[in-house]
Amino acid sequence: MTLSRVGTWLVALIIGAVFGVAGTIAQSALWGWFPVGLLVAIVGAGAIVLAVRLLTADRWAALATGLGAMVATLLFSGRGPGGSVVVPAPPDGEFSTGLVWTIAVPIIVALVVAWPSTARGGPHAE
Repeated sequence: MTLSRVGTWLVALIIGAVFGVAGTIAQSALWGWFPVGLLVAIVGAGAIVLAVRLLTADRWAALATGLGAMVATLLFSGRGPGGSVVVPAPPDGEFSTGLVWTIAVPIIVALVVAWPSTARGGPHAE
């Protein structure tokens, strides 16, 4: 393990955390009845994790990006120190974009990280 690889993972973690905060805040935006914020947040999360995986050719960097997004989502979904709630629980029976966002991020990360490598050299190319 080299210092540059650890540095890549750290930068990927920070990028994921920044996007996790942005997605957690944006996921509640609606355009009429349509959850446009949730759609943009999910597509963006998939794009950023996939971009890191493709650009670095490293599953661990993609996982670090996803972990950053998941930790930020977890931290910003709870009650803040001043009592504010960024992702409020919906009334019973109502659709929750926050719940979908919280579940979608780990699923996206798992899919991108687990996707087989396209590198030549067999299954252990990475």
